[in-house]
Amino acid sequence: MKKLLFASIVLSLFLTSCVSSKKYADLEAQNGKTKQDLVDAKADLQTCLIEKDHLTSLNELLKEDKSRSLKQVENLTVLTQSSSDNIKEVISQLSEKDKYINGIRAAMTQKDSINLALAFQLKKDLAAGIQDEDIQIEIEKTVVYISIADKMLFKSGSATVSDRAKEVLGKVATVINSKPDMEVQVEGYTDNVSINTNCLKDNWDLSVARATAVVRVLQNDYAVNPGRLIAAGRSEYVPLATNDTAAGRSTNRRTRIVILPKLDQFFDILEQKPE
Repeated sequence: MKKLLFASIVLSLFLTSCVSSKKYADLEAQNGKTKQDLVDAKADLQTCLIEKDHLTSLNELLKEDKSRSLKQVENLTVLTQSSSDNIKEVISQLSEKDKYINGIRAAMTQKDSINLALAFQLKKDLAAGIQDEDIQIEIEKTVVYISIADKMLFKSGSATVSDRAKEVLGKVATVINSKPDMEVQVEGYTDNVSINTNCLKDNWDLSVARATAVVRVLQNDYAVNPGRLIAAGRSEYVPLATNDTAAGRSTNRRTRIVILPKLDQFFDILEQKPE
């Protein structure tokens, strides 16, 4: 009986021990899992913290980028407005310059028209009484040129205007007096044959003396305002033909009357501000 009781006790203790060991093993396994879960949770937390820092930094960068973008938009708006204002100003200036240029063109066109009419009148008046190949009338830009061979105006080596030349100059003076806003420049030209007399030292003297003689006829005989007259000598240095032949030298001996707009009036046009 005692043996049976002892065996029961031992069996009971063994069974209890087995149950405790199993439970312990289960608890140990659960504890290990809990520790692993804790490790995983800490890892996840660290990842979240890192991501949070990253997102915070990214958010700051986005804010800075947004601020820069807004600033650039503001600058672009100001620049666009400034450019628009500048473009408007340039267009306005171009418009004013166009008006100014058109004004000058209109003035030049008017001068061209005046000179064409002047040349036509001269040719008509000269042709009415004198037909001579020694008188040439040309227009270049806004200037009328009347070239008269010296054989019509003067005797060789002389600065005295002939009676026949005065008749021609009278017709020229009539047209000149009808255009009081024009200036008249008389230019004397010679060939290259030297001259040296008591009154004339060289061809400079001769060319100036002949130009001055024509100016005096226009002033004294035909009442051309002397304030409009200019006398100039060009000597032998602007030839039209060779001086190696008699025909060439004859061509080079000439007096040219230049009818042109007054320079001060032209400069006044240039100085006018565009309207």
